[in-house]
Amino acid sequence: MHNAITIDALKVLDAIDRRGSFAGAAAELFRVPSAISYTVQKLEDDLGIDIFDRSGHRAKLTPAGLYLLNEGRALLDATDALAHATKQVAQGWETRIKIAVNTLLPMDALFPAIRAFQALDVPVEIQLVEEVFAGAWDALQCRRVDLVFGADSLSRPAGPFATRILGQVPFVYAVAPNHPLCHETGVIPEDTLARYPAIVAADSARHMQPATAGIFSRQRTITVTNIDQKISAQAAGLGVGWLPEPRIRERLANGTLVGLDVEAVRQPVVLHLVRHHESQGDDHACQGNALRWFWDKLSEPHQFSRWIDPLSR
Repeated sequence: MHNAITIDALKVLDAIDRRGSFAGAAAELFRVPSAISYTVQKLEDDLGIDIFDRSGHRAKLTPAGLYLLNEGRALLDATDALAHATKQVAQGWETRIKIAVNTLLPMDALFPAIRAFQALDVPVEIQLVEEVFAGAWDALQCRRVDLVFGADSLSRPAGPFATRILGQVPFVYAVAPNHPLCHETGVIPEDTLARYPAIVAADSARHMQPATAGIFSRQRTITVTNIDQKISAQAAGLGVGWLPEPRIRERLANGTLVGLDVEAVRQPVVLHLVRHHESQGDDHACQGNALRWFWDKLSEPHQFSRWIDPLSR
């Protein structure tokens, strides 16, 4: 099917509008004025409408012509972006990179790296996805994401993954300052903790076995979506549970959360930067420039010391 509206015709209309005349458009596009007039006339004939009102001394866009120009400019912008993106893909840049962030870490921990990537001025779309517990590994294994920031070592499935250790996150058993547990003396046993609802962040895994941690048998639970909600719920006095110490450091300092001395023990979680391992013959293994850039950037030492502790020696 013949389409009367071509990219060339839209460029002519755009130039006429910006330059104010057919002659100005001809000069900008390095054409003779008659070629500009022919393009407009053919477009009008093909569409069966008047794009310009020629009743006055100067041709003026009709309402239909103005609509066509405004919508056409969006198409021109899109074709420019497509051409630029195509060139970048030819140079090894992906059109999009998806990064999963473990909910134990704040999303804004990645913002400095993203700001540095934006300074490269390459048209790569960045998608950040929050995942909980085994959900980070699940997202990578199923190729919903290209890179995981903060995958734990406990949930790792079988598969050819490349990993780099980021450090570890310690935990504190924390409650609101007005919670009844704050009145307990000495080391608090598990039976006492189990009397109160535990706030639980639901594992976001879709295919892998969901994981849970820090819940005692017969303990009631209140399930939330992520660690931010878990922190808020515990600060509101709705329940109890382990929280990543770096995420609540300020709350512990200002007293909006109180750390308890409990009998139970929660070991620090070792977190990794993870991607699929490149291997020959794997059609999915092609690593683009953006993935390599983030892999190297996020591997730089000491940049996440606010949220991740170094491994104990």
